[in-house]
Amino acid sequence: MPAPPRGIAGLSFPYQVLAAVALAVVALVALGHVTMVFLHVAPSNTVSKEYGEQVGDWVYPEFEQNWKLFAPNPLQQNIAVEARAEVEKADGSRGTTGWINLTAEDGAAIRGNPLPSHVDQNELRRGWDFYVDSHDEKARPNGLRGQLSERYIRRIVMLRLESRDLGGPVERVQLRSVTRAVEPPPWSDEKINTKPGYRVFPWWTVTSEDLAEGVRNEGARNQDARNQGAPNNGRTEARG
Repeated sequence: MPAPPRGIAGLSFPYQVLAAVALAVVALVALGHVTMVFLHVAPSNTVSKEYGEQVGDWVYPEFEQNWKLFAPNPLQQNIAVEARAEVEKADGSRGTTGWINLTAEDGAAIRGNPLPSHVDQNELRRGWDFYVDSHDEKARPNGLRGQLSERYIRRIVMLRLESRDLGGPVERVQLRSVTRAVEPPPWSDEKINTKPGYRVFPWWTVTSEDLAEGVRNEGARNQDARNQGAPNNGRTEARG
């Protein structure tokens, strides 16, 4: 007696049709995904220029690739994001904290961790890239993307400061980036200046719009109260 057929052949005809359709859909989605990622990492070409927006919508943020096919561009600089805060003390005076290296905290959380958090790996790094790329040399936002990136990086910073005892509620925050060239390997004769370079951004006044869910900061509430009856666009200040 012959053995009964296995797999799809062992199904009734309606289920065979259903299984074939499902496999075809999966194959088409997989092919489309591979094509989109290929166009994303491939050098600029006619197709990627024509459908760049659609490719970006598919790839970002879940399938982002931080490399380019045929033209790898390894990072040659280490960029650290640092923040300091102006806080209101219990006696009513104000004080300024030292610079806090937020990037170093992410690095410490990743180092030695076999399953590092996506937040530790990418949140601050990608948020900072977004912020810098959408602002000019004078830290002015380039349109709506600039405003969104500014709001995003503010919330990240306030979320990081939430767990710290800074001596009082945060009234203002300032950011800076510290850029250092990656040292050459010991066997290389290449001479590279590893002296850090600083880019300091203006102070901004913290409001409730800068607080992510779960972040409590009385300084923002105080500022909101002072701003009642006056327009508040949450823009960055240039005050020293």
